[in-house]
Amino acid sequence: MSFGTNLQYLRQLSGNMTQESLAEKLRVSRQTISKWEVDAAIPEMEKALELCKIFNCSLDNLFREDLDKRSDRYTNLRVEDVEGFRYVEYTVISTNPESDAIDRAYKFAKENGDLNPKIIGWDFPKLSIEQINVYNMHGYTAAWIVPQGINPEGLTVKEQKTHRYVAIHIDSPFDNPFVTIPGAYGTLNDFMRTNGLVHVDSGVIPCFETDGKSMDVYIACR
Repeated sequence: MSFGTNLQYLRQLSGNMTQESLAEKLRVSRQTISKWEVDAAIPEMEKALELCKIFNCSLDNLFREDLDKRSDRYTNLRVEDVEGFRYVEYTVISTNPESDAIDRAYKFAKENGDLNPKIIGWDFPKLSIEQINVYNMHGYTAAWIVPQGINPEGLTVKEQKTHRYVAIHIDSPFDNPFVTIPGAYGTLNDFMRTNGLVHVDSGVIPCFETDGKSMDVYIACR
């Protein structure tokens, strides 16, 4: 772990705050910030507590954790107003539910004449302890975003209003998915905490991923 690396990471998450700007907030020199970021020095307790206040983090976050889970695969970290959309969802609970749920969402699209569908997905959390611990199951929901002008028969169409999300793009997410995808969620959560954004988990889809060779991960916020 590195305090200097953590500090640089938090500064970059805060709108790419410059060393000069942070130094001004702390009433220290830019050279002091530079020394902290290369681990040539550490701040006194008073300044460390001020850093925690500026970046909405704890002393443990700053000094004992490896905060930066970013990768060269991550680009376009942003806050985005996702326009309202209609969708049809399908949930699978099994030991490997993702592919089955996504395949069904693509099937819904094809059957209704959408030849270039947009598919999103998210973990389905409502499982029993027995399903998780005994049968090693988990749940996944895939959803087809229904284009304007298409009104699928026999399917339940849900609607979501325009809402704000934090989002990040991942290149080649499935090369190392058990590291890359959770790392993206971790980066978004750090970004939200650092910038005073609050996770929204009711009234909208709380978080989702786009399907494809690349991926965008979204977390609802306010």
